[in-house]
Amino acid sequence: MKWLNGYRIRFVLFGFVAAVVLAAGGRAKADFVFGTPENLGPTLNTSSQDSAPSISADGLSLYFSSNRAGGYGAGDLYVATRESTDDDWGPAVNLGPTVNTAFDDWMPSISADGLSLFFGSTRPGGFGGYDLWVTTRATKADEWGVPVNLRGINGPTDEFAVSISSDGLSLYFASNRAGGRGSLDLWVTTRATLSGPWGPPANLGSTVNSSEADIWPSISADGLALFFECGPGNLDDLWVTRRATVSDAWGLPVNLGPRVNLSAADDACPSISADGRTLYFTSNRPGGYGGYDLWKVSIIPIVDFTSDGKVDIQDLLRLIESWGKDDPSVDIGPMPWGDGKVNEKDLEVLMRYWQQEVNDPRLAAHWRLDETEGVVAADRVGENDGTLHGGPLWQPDGGKMGGALRLDGVDDYVSTAFVLDPAAGPLSVFAWVKGGAPGQVILSQAGGANWLMVGDPGGVLATELKESGRKGKPLVSAAVITDGAWHCVGLVWDGSNRILYVDDIEVARDTQSGLAASTGGLYIGAGNTMAPASFWKGLIDDVRIYDRAVTP
Repeated sequence: MKWLNGYRIRFVLFGFVAAVVLAAGGRAKADFVFGTPENLGPTLNTSSQDSAPSISADGLSLYFSSNRAGGYGAGDLYVATRESTDDDWGPAVNLGPTVNTAFDDWMPSISADGLSLFFGSTRPGGFGGYDLWVTTRATKADEWGVPVNLRGINGPTDEFAVSISSDGLSLYFASNRAGGRGSLDLWVTTRATLSGPWGPPANLGSTVNSSEADIWPSISADGLALFFECGPGNLDDLWVTRRATVSDAWGLPVNLGPRVNLSAADDACPSISADGRTLYFTSNRPGGYGGYDLWKVSIIPIVDFTSDGKVDIQDLLRLIESWGKDDPSVDIGPMPWGDGKVNEKDLEVLMRYWQQEVNDPRLAAHWRLDETEGVVAADRVGENDGTLHGGPLWQPDGGKMGGALRLDGVDDYVSTAFVLDPAAGPLSVFAWVKGGAPGQVILSQAGGANWLMVGDPGGVLATELKESGRKGKPLVSAAVITDGAWHCVGLVWDGSNRILYVDDIEVARDTQSGLAASTGGLYIGAGNTMAPASFWKGLIDDVRIYDRAVTP
């Protein structure tokens, strides 16, 4: 953790291949995932502290802070440019002595028109430790002018970590001024016109601000998502709060999860691109060139609505079914999180992926069971290939979705390596089955629980995946799955609820305080203890495991 002028400067990273559902007032928005985080490389990063990125609206300029050698003070403002969004970044250029001083000049935020650059500084002429300043220029070809203190906003306390809205009328920042909820809070000030005065700052309230330090806001171009940093100071996380419209209150913040926020790293300073497709950030995670580096991660909308591995006419029809409606499941544009209405903006996003083969990035593992021979059941999204035991028979033409696997109910099953720990967070598992009998198991975890099985009596769907101790108990539905027909069965754990599905219909639900931990491999078609009565007799097809909660 770096301290400047007695004040801590923190930084953020996004690392991830799993998704987060954003909520605004309880309404689920379009689903998306984060790609694999990428370090911006040695052209921008050094062995010094390189942090607080701010990406321009056209994506061609990246402003940031650094204390690298050759600057004018303890921290200076720099910019890197590129010819197009497909090109590499050019070398970073110091903004020069008109903007930078011998004091701390950090945390830039570039306006959408590229003509105003807001930042925090401890230079003389301010009102407190850190103050907010702005430098302007007449055109993008001109030099930056002498910075001006944002009087009326700054006070004797610290004001820093600023983010300007795309219309230039709202300015979000962090401060430890009186009236906050924690050591640092997020605030916003507004103005009626671009030339008008800034109004009194307003605290974002207890829904957003916590008892921890809430800092480094980044407002999305549509004004509906606010990314920020929160934590104890040395191992901070990224969060996001949503609202349905710019007139609504901010919703409860959502942590972006363990694949975004590394437990052993300080992840901070988010900057969301104008198109909502890339998040820039800073982190001291492994793989960098210095203490803190600049990183980016792509934001990928879920466009394979039918989860069949490709974007085609079926997905288009699914979108058309909801045309003109407020359907979060297909509301993917603009931004990855949608705008509350399915229209041409969503169609535009879908067409970017048209006729492409895609893996649903929410999947932790997916066994299609479409092989025609051999003892390996391939995992099409990862490295968790299964091994066949006992001689189950491939049925190339006998499955519900392509081929399937026929098990004899005596000693046939498939084993895999460890996929996920049920205690780590939300999960979902779905499979197609035909046959079975009471006590027989579809999917289990070695040393853990039977995840999907047939309950007794009646041949109904059940799960024994539960919280540890005596409080937990199996969840049994009333839906029969042993009638000789194909059924899609599923279990979803959303962090508080266990939900069982049969053929896309919820058939049972309860609440649990958590799920028992287990790090064993999986058994497809056998119980967790390999008891003789637990082996599946019948067909199993298309087994999917998600490391998050999904709906059928």
